[in-house]
Amino acid sequence: MVAEFPLTNQDPLLPFLHSIAKAISDGSDVSQVALNCIHKFKGDTRYRNDARFLKVWFLYMDSCSDYQAVFKEIMRFKICLFNSSLYESYALTLEMKEKLIDAFMVYHLGISRKAQPLARLKKAQVLFLERCSDRLTSASVKKMEPKENNEFVNPWLVSTTKSLLEKMNADIIKYDGYFQINKPYPGKVILSSLHKSGRNKEIEIGRNKYQIKGCAGQGGFAQVLKAHSTSNPEDGVVALKIQKPPFPWEFYMYRQLDCRIPQAERMSFGFAHEMHLFADYSIIISEYFGDGTLQDAINLYLCKNTFMDEVLCMYYTIELLHMLEILHDADIIHGDLKPDNLLLRNSRDDLTVGGDAFLDRTGSWNAQGLCLIDWGRGIDLSLFPPETKFIGDSRTSGFRCIEMQEKKAWTFEVDAYGLCAIAHTMLHGKYMEIDHRISPNDFYEYQPKLAFKRYWKGELWKELFSKLLNMKPSEDYKKTLQTLRKKFQDYLCTDPTLVGKLKQLLLNQKASIICST
Repeated sequence: MVAEFPLTNQDPLLPFLHSIAKAISDGSDVSQVALNCIHKFKGDTRYRNDARFLKVWFLYMDSCSDYQAVFKEIMRFKICLFNSSLYESYALTLEMKEKLIDAFMVYHLGISRKAQPLARLKKAQVLFLERCSDRLTSASVKKMEPKENNEFVNPWLVSTTKSLLEKMNADIIKYDGYFQINKPYPGKVILSSLHKSGRNKEIEIGRNKYQIKGCAGQGGFAQVLKAHSTSNPEDGVVALKIQKPPFPWEFYMYRQLDCRIPQAERMSFGFAHEMHLFADYSIIISEYFGDGTLQDAINLYLCKNTFMDEVLCMYYTIELLHMLEILHDADIIHGDLKPDNLLLRNSRDDLTVGGDAFLDRTGSWNAQGLCLIDWGRGIDLSLFPPETKFIGDSRTSGFRCIEMQEKKAWTFEVDAYGLCAIAHTMLHGKYMEIDHRISPNDFYEYQPKLAFKRYWKGELWKELFSKLLNMKPSEDYKKTLQTLRKKFQDYLCTDPTLVGKLKQLLLNQKASIICST
């Protein structure tokens, strides 16, 4: 539980919160300060529904061996009984202790009390069930089982990932940059607090020290920090992805990318230098991109009450089509394709307009483009029997493929849908909603609900969405990607001014993002 305490006037709790924040900042023990605060205010009705006070209880719980007694006291004094953070935080604590049925019952208790925000708590419970369904035995927990012939598999079940990692453990421990310590993280700094109060703190990972420069991203179970290596200054700025519970699968996926992606294309899929696996955390050290994400670029235009220029949308769509060609040819599915997971790559050299450099992705255009990160939902198809189909729901709003929405099996469709959803967001500034409507060829197909603007290159966009949202088993999927990509490329290259316009749009976008950060 992270300590972040907003200031209020004439607040008796405030001096205690300052003391706790200072203890965290100094890297000293917060347990006694937190306990003093609890003893002082646990019976004070003013703080019964104060989320700040709840955070104090969980900071103390993190350092207390009898965590169950702490939770009983929270319940006895009715601290934030209708705040979903109470149930989500304690359930995560129980999950870490391998008390999975107890954790499930805590989620159930919070939902039965309609703790707010209720939607967040329900989603947290669903994600918990997906992580732990292989070990839960409660009759109220329904578990998805693959068929006996392995025709259908949920690749995101904890049981699936754990089984695959166990089979490959002998190889994984030999990977360059893999470090495993079967003990909790030994550092003095509380890792879970770094994204809020860690700026300029120094932490140790292995034999190296890193100074935290800021938070680069935050998810439900992981935080990504911008850090500078003080042990090896020549390493410069890196990204530290800190995850709790520990999750080695993503590092495995990065090493598969190293082996299977052609070197000329490797910069489009992210790198991981090291992973340090502890009993309570995993930390992936990777390269840091400072130019923002595709989502940042989309937001930039939305803030100006406009949309991304169609030429720029085409360029990024070409990039995505090319990336999926490479990735799926390597028998890898990303599984979580969305603008937040696409970093912008900006060339340091002047982008050439004439010649074939743009078309061939050579010269300065080779350093320009996108970089796909966050491989926690990555799927290595080589680990499954041929023709395996997958079940399972990403539960990512706006990016659930049609097969997930209709509870059907899927493979490459998950990434194809993600590409369409990204293209739609670039064009319209909104998540994609789909209709099942009759096509010009007199058969029903899925298409986005929103119409294309009349001055867009409508036939290109219609074909993109038609092909990728309605893939047939008999179709050559890789050829479809190639054909679509070449049509967009040909359009941009037919008019010499379009590539020049693209160059200027990219320069303007880069400057605007730098100014906004």
